[in-house]
Amino acid sequence: MRADRLVSLVLLLRHRGRLSATTLARELEVSTRTVLRDIEALSAAGVPVYAERGRHGGFGLLPGFRTELTGLNHDEALALLIAGSRRGAQAFGLGSALASAMLKVVDALPEGQRDTAAGAARRLLIDPETDLLSRREVTEEVPDAVVSEIRRAVFAGHKLRIHYAPEGRAPQWRTVDPIGLVTVRDRGYLLATRSGEDRTYRLSRVRAAEELPEPAQRPDRVDLDRTWQERSTRFRSGGDQVAVSVLVSPVRRDELVGTALAVLAEEVTEDGKLRMEVTFQDARHAEWALWQLATDAEAVAPPWLRASLRDRAEAITARYDETKVKSSPTAGTG
Repeated sequence: MRADRLVSLVLLLRHRGRLSATTLARELEVSTRTVLRDIEALSAAGVPVYAERGRHGGFGLLPGFRTELTGLNHDEALALLIAGSRRGAQAFGLGSALASAMLKVVDALPEGQRDTAAGAARRLLIDPETDLLSRREVTEEVPDAVVSEIRRAVFAGHKLRIHYAPEGRAPQWRTVDPIGLVTVRDRGYLLATRSGEDRTYRLSRVRAAEELPEPAQRPDRVDLDRTWQERSTRFRSGGDQVAVSVLVSPVRRDELVGTALAVLAEEVTEDGKLRMEVTFQDARHAEWALWQLATDAEAVAPPWLRASLRDRAEAITARYDETKVKSSPTAGTG
């Protein structure tokens, strides 16, 4: 991978000008010592890299220097295929590959187009970390070494050992036949089979992974979108899930949909509210989700959910009843 890193180093210097060894190390995700060795290698190969010492010094290229654009490597090509969502690249461990690929693509543009593209890019912001209400988007972190091993097994068609921790349980090793990778709302999933049974694993719960040499038992072709839809349908219809009928203000619809497992039906009422039939994982999940929406939502059914929310509201009202607030005793007598 050193050749790819050297190309990335040159492209960084071409597009951003003089950079310090510390900045280059951060961008390339290596040590400063590695950067210095790479600079020496470039100089030995005839690349006109120069160094400026001092407080604002760093490394740069002589003006007018251009490189032959090398071809995209495998990971960079994959990153470009999902470049419509940078978070998708992060979920599959391809974030650094995407950044490197973008540098190569920009460098390949004619100079006039390159300047125009750079200016246009500064006018676009895709998927910021917070929304207008300053709610921070939570992205699950998966170690690059883990997701890279999973990715290799998926593409090579090999069996995979994963150290997986289901929610609320200790992690265990299991051997699976990987089918594909899916990202939904910044969460990555591995679709696989285990002993012939369908299994879906959240990547953030995989503690370690090991690609095995044995071929995976799986079909040569797969419709990943259809497979995901089928598994989602089975998931929504199983377990202790509950169906809820709710009236909700249109401005809070997305919040309700974001917490529910599925939307079964939806219609607009005469007074402009939305009547929705949604499902939740269990009773506790349903109560929590409706409570977050306060007076912007009303559970219509089932009756037990209405009673549970009413009891909770009454308990809060009693807690803040001003008539029960005791006045503090006087500090002393005159």
